[in-house]
Amino acid sequence: MSETEKSKGGRPRVDATPVTVRVPPAMLSPLDTWIADHPDPKPSRPEAIREAVAEHLKVKGYLK
Repeated sequence: MSETEKSKGGRPRVDATPVTVRVPPAMLSPLDTWIADHPDPKPSRPEAIREAVAEHLKVKGYLK
């Protein structure tokens, strides 16, 4: 990774609030498939969930 690239991996920001969710197998399998199909670097499950929530909130107009 070059000095100008920013790593997307690792822990989220320290000012973030942890939210624990249980994901049923019917949702977890498609999530894992989406992660596997994602170009490198592949997101972790929590990062993939954050990305999905952010995209949903943008589509619904709650997040810019």
